[in-house]
Amino acid sequence: MDQQKFGAFLRQLRKEKGLTQEQLAEQLGVTNRSVSRWETGANLPDFDLVLTLADTFGVTIEELLDGERRTNMPITDPKQAEILLKTADYSNQEKIRLSKRMTVLFSLSSIAFIVYMVIEQLGLSSTGIYEDIASASLGFALGMQLVGVLYSSGTLHKACTFKERVLFRRGKPE
Repeated sequence: MDQQKFGAFLRQLRKEKGLTQEQLAEQLGVTNRSVSRWETGANLPDFDLVLTLADTFGVTIEELLDGERRTNMPITDPKQAEILLKTADYSNQEKIRLSKRMTVLFSLSSIAFIVYMVIEQLGLSSTGIYEDIASASLGFALGMQLVGVLYSSGTLHKACTFKERVLFRRGKPE
């Protein structure tokens, strides 16, 4: 799927309906910045929004994803819509699950950093087991911060996708 083509088609459809980015964003319950990013090809909407966009503009899901109108296709295909909704539900459940995991890990990271700071403030970091605890706490806290940066920047997703492609080429799909 070509994100630039998708974005240009979405912009065309929005203008044909006489909607501003703000108006479309309000209808979809997103920010106008999100709509702008979709139209420039920087991002794509979530699966559940693709169905809503197709209904809003009277095009098929396939037309919307391909970024062009087709003449001999029905406007709505209930089977496609059902498949897309199931995919969207699965995708949303995965996002919620990952978000919960990240919240727990960041909470533990904050606690670990607090433990490190307490040990440092009490001057115990140079004695035996407290030194080990302080080092482990600081390492865990900094490691989780790094994971958070990689996750939020999308680098972690790109690395996982790259790994899957490499494994698939070797004949070991996961």
